[in-house]
Amino acid sequence: MKNKNTLCLWYDQDAEEAANFYARTFPDSAVGAVHRAPSDFPGGKAGQVLTVEFTVCGISCMGLNGGPIFKHSEAFSFQIATDDQAETDRYWDAIVGNGGVESACGWCKDKWGLSWQITPRALTDAMSQGGDVAQRAFRAMMEMRKIDIAKIEAAVRG
Repeated sequence: MKNKNTLCLWYDQDAEEAANFYARTFPDSAVGAVHRAPSDFPGGKAGQVLTVEFTVCGISCMGLNGGPIFKHSEAFSFQIATDDQAETDRYWDAIVGNGGVESACGWCKDKWGLSWQITPRALTDAMSQGGDVAQRAFRAMMEMRKIDIAKIEAAVRG
């Protein structure tokens, strides 16, 4: 049975490539059905890949090859919780190392322009404590691109 709600992500023409990258990179991720256009459409021709069904960390998605009309923005991002620095580094390096770009505070974009937050649980745990602990963790995070868990933990300790 299909999910009632699926995220639809607009790609220029690389939805299948993106879906395969996500499936190789993240756990509980896979590529499902690939659907070809039955006729020409504004972003392409009959027979080209139109949509790709896939999951990212268990979240149902559909990639739509809609052409260059719309671009991704930071208004939508996947937030991936990580348990340690090795996992944080692995996901960050996979995205940035595959044509993506770094941003600030644990954010980066993949080569298709989709935003990702690679967020260690140590950071979210510190922020949920509130007060001085959250303030120190937040200040430390604001100076980072990829999150450095050791620096977050040092900030928590004061």
